Amino acid sequence: MSTIDLPRPADLQVYNAPEVASHYARLDYLTPCERLLIDRYVKAGMHVLDLGVGGGRTTPYLSMLAQHYVGVDYAAEMVKVCREKFPHLEFIEADAANMAMLPDGSFDVVFFSFNGLDVLSPDEKRRNCLSECHRLLRAGGTFIFSSHNPRALFVRPGWDPARVRAFSQQLVGEHRLLYPLTVAAVTGAKAVLATLRAMGATARRMFNRVPSRTFWRGEGYMLDSAHGSLATHYWSPEKAVSELQQFRFRCLEVAGDDYPRQSRSSVTDWYYYVFSRES
Repeated sequence: MSTIDLPRPADLQVYNAPEVASHYARLDYLTPCERLLIDRYVKAGMHVLDLGVGGGRTTPYLSMLAQHYVGVDYAAEMVKVCREKFPHLEFIEADAANMAMLPDGSFDVVFFSFNGLDVLSPDEKRRNCLSECHRLLRAGGTFIFSSHNPRALFVRPGWDPARVRAFSQQLVGEHRLLYPLTVAAVTGAKAVLATLRAMGATARRMFNRVPSRTFWRGEGYMLDSAHGSLATHYWSPEKAVSELQQFRFRCLEVAGDDYPRQSRSSVTDWYYYVFSRES
């Protein structure tokens, strides 16, 4: 990953690729942090705008609560997938920086997940999106989104204990006395492998990020390896809060994507932000 000074090339063709849309269509979960924030801020009967809806990952959870739900994405292939999966709901093909077809003050919540705000560039486009979100929210309405952290250097080692237990069960079958020993041995091997991988990923991040202006400024663009190294906007919480205040948003909460673990600026990959629309 490296810094860039020029706006990234248009990535619409990436998200319109059928294989990419199919990948997002298979996702059907909420992160623990998303679940926490939805439980806290999205109440039954609200009008909800789901920005950057992708393949409809968040649709079942938000639409279940909403009196009126609208999903928006700028990729026609994503919108097509959503309409096929949820034919009873409303989906609109539109750019998040220009949603003129939607009336002022028509939503209680705008939810922009998967760091969708970060792919809007140049800066003017991201700011147009923030202005649109303010326009579309009712006074006191809530804007929830996530965004990359440029100062995340350290990668935590991690593995799936459930997969370790399943693999151990396959190895020992019905030998119950061997099962705990096998789980311990496989867990130890996984821990070593995960630690080595995390150390390698940390070294790569340090090599690419520490020399960059984006790292030291706390805001800017870097290349994300997802879908062919798309240029992506990163900002620290201080920079994010400062910019949103310019659009008459008040910060209510900042939470790390690594919730329920403790968020740390040098570890947390991205943050979830909750803002309230001021009148």
